[in-house]
Amino acid sequence: MRTSPRPLPRAWGILLLWSGAVGLAAGTDLFNVLDFGAVADGQTDNTAAFQRALDAAEKNGGGIVYAPRGNYRFAGSLRVPPAVTLRGVWESVPAHNGIRDRGLPRPTDDGTTFLVTGGAGSEDGPPFITLHHNSTLKGVVIYYPDQDPETEPRPYPWAIAMRGKNPAVLAVELLNPYNGIDASQNERHLIRDVHGQPLRRGIYVDAIYDIGRIENVHFNPWWSLRPKVRAWQQQHGEAFIFGRSDWQYVFNTFCFGYSVGYKFIATKAGVCNGNFLGIGADDCHTAVLVEQSAPYGLLISNGEFVSFNGPDPTMVRVESRHTGAVRFVNCAFWGPCHQIARVAGQGTVGFSDCTFVQWDRKNEGRAALQFESGRVLVRGCEFQADKPQVELGEGVQRAVITGNLMRGRLQIRAPERPGIVVRDNAAEEPGDRGGR
Repeated sequence: MRTSPRPLPRAWGILLLWSGAVGLAAGTDLFNVLDFGAVADGQTDNTAAFQRALDAAEKNGGGIVYAPRGNYRFAGSLRVPPAVTLRGVWESVPAHNGIRDRGLPRPTDDGTTFLVTGGAGSEDGPPFITLHHNSTLKGVVIYYPDQDPETEPRPYPWAIAMRGKNPAVLAVELLNPYNGIDASQNERHLIRDVHGQPLRRGIYVDAIYDIGRIENVHFNPWWSLRPKVRAWQQQHGEAFIFGRSDWQYVFNTFCFGYSVGYKFIATKAGVCNGNFLGIGADDCHTAVLVEQSAPYGLLISNGEFVSFNGPDPTMVRVESRHTGAVRFVNCAFWGPCHQIARVAGQGTVGFSDCTFVQWDRKNEGRAALQFESGRVLVRGCEFQADKPQVELGEGVQRAVITGNLMRGRLQIRAPERPGIVVRDNAAEEPGDRGGR
């Protein structure tokens, strides 16, 4: 077995040069895992062989550890050192829903697939892959072959942990991990073009004292829609969880079939501030759950949210401990839910230029937006059902509800006292035109 880098095939060198990886044609910075004893047969434990290749790249001062097409089994964990990229053949994230749908590609049919078996039975073990300063994971499929698509999921540790400064996960399919990506304790993480079906948690962000970036991440039920898996995931699953992040950018993300789509929490490190653009959640019991946020706010724009399953499908919940700020701007909410939003706490929550299509599924007289306390802004929104639109509790400190379009009667329940402004809302019935 050779321990030095394998000379590059000419075609591979040309490809890397064409993609911008200048300097690789001579093979000095490319480490093929096959040269370090890896076997892509789906049976051999490749943990030690891959780690030898990764360590060799680290001693080289950095480089690409390349895993050619094949199925690599792992019973242990991998450490991707600083300035090292672990990559497979995929340039764009693939889709493998052949386990769910006959006739479509399966994860073992093509490309570079990591079959993870280590850590079964507990969430507390080491992550399968840990990234460090300027290290990258790209172009692979992570698949847990011992998970049964017919039964409740078995716990595993995180598939990926991001540490240090500037770690990146690019074009990776997380087909069925129990826990997906632990993006905590780092700075300027980049998670881009990641798809799959993490079962318990998708991405967890915390202790980010700089900037974090999540782009083009979609979690769909590609692996299993069987009744036990679907019911378990809708009871326990959380797609995106945000603790402390001083500046989080999230763009074009989506999740389907979770208990909570986007969850904002307070941790020992703190709370989240961020810009969330073009995010979506479909068939989640709660699309957005805010336990706490930073005073400078969560800015959620151009979102699309759908809820219709669960014991009390409510698209937005803001909890009683909340003291920060949340803004929904130009967002659409539909699906026969019970309520669009139920808001408590002492913070500020606003909806501007939003569209509300369905709510109060059981005709119980629920308002689309129910505010128990805090500060309220509802401006320029369209309520497309002839049902109660807004309800303000006695705990609301101040509120401005203006310039909204109502289908049918004006049905805003609010105390008439200083600090509560309800006016210029356009209803359909002639007696209510012009609003209060």
